[in-house]
Amino acid sequence: MRHFAQLTLPIETSVRIPQNDISRYVNEIVETIPDSKFDEFRHHRGATSYHPKMMLKIILYAYTQSVFSGRRIEKLLHDSIRMMWLAQDQTPSYK
Repeated sequence: MRHFAQLTLPIETSVRIPQNDISRYVNEIVETIPDSKFDEFRHHRGATSYHPKMMLKIILYAYTQSVFSGRRIEKLLHDSIRMMWLAQDQTPSYK
């Protein structure tokens, strides 16, 4: 019986994304919004939440790809290098 050892190497996702890619534009646009504008959306109760800027980035990018379903957005977070980069390798659930 053969055993295949799984090797996991980190991938620097940003180097794989072209400079003129829509995901970079989404990132640039959202980054121009001051963090203070997101303060009212952050809460400090319960489980640790995701940063609203990151959530906005993944939602806007998904919309540019005609993806509107929470489940499909979550799938993109696992399959798309662009989404992984925008989400900084975090994977929010649709639930």
